[in-house]
Amino acid sequence: MHPAIPHLIELQRVDHQIAVLLAELDGFPKRMREAETKLGSARAEVASAKEAHAQAVAERKKFEFDGQQWKDRARKYRDQSGAVKTNEAYKALQHEIANAEAEVAKADDRQLEVMMGAEEVERRVKIAESRLKEAEQAVAAKRKEIQLQGAEKKKQLEAAPAERERIIAPVPEDLRELYARIAKRHNGTAMAEARDGQCRGCGMRVLPHILQELRTENNE
Repeated sequence: MHPAIPHLIELQRVDHQIAVLLAELDGFPKRMREAETKLGSARAEVASAKEAHAQAVAERKKFEFDGQQWKDRARKYRDQSGAVKTNEAYKALQHEIANAEAEVAKADDRQLEVMMGAEEVERRVKIAESRLKEAEQAVAAKRKEIQLQGAEKKKQLEAAPAERERIIAPVPEDLRELYARIAKRHNGTAMAEARDGQCRGCGMRVLPHILQELRTENNE
């Protein structure tokens, strides 16, 4: 076996580790965006619930205003009824009073319905706000976790070049270049184990005499 092979095997291990670290660091922004997306959904739920509550309040005020308008009309007609001169005019005012009171009743009923619906909307707002708080806490924890993991991965990545230089130091320059060319063509893998007559990297058969040559200590 060529004396550089153990160093190249170790070098490949470090290079694979570097590739994994880079991939993990590249994936951290996506993980953060996914966490923020969940937070955005919770915020949208709160906004939707609050909008529904605001609409319910506005609708209640509208029916309250309508009811008061009809009450004022009924009062005005009653005031006028004492001054009418004819029976027909009196009957007409009574009809208007009855109509106004009916409209007041309708407005009161609708106002009550809206108020009951508003209570449900208020519960929805509280639930949405509670979920948002939970989501904020979860995202904050996830953000901290990702930041800590990222810091650790960066630390490992920063230490890798020095380790790589230490490992590659005994390897001749021509073998370094050969290793780099092969690794570039095979997704970072230049060295592979040969076991049971087969290359574990590509699956090709390795003839016995080739294996014997690889195991020979003076094989260059």
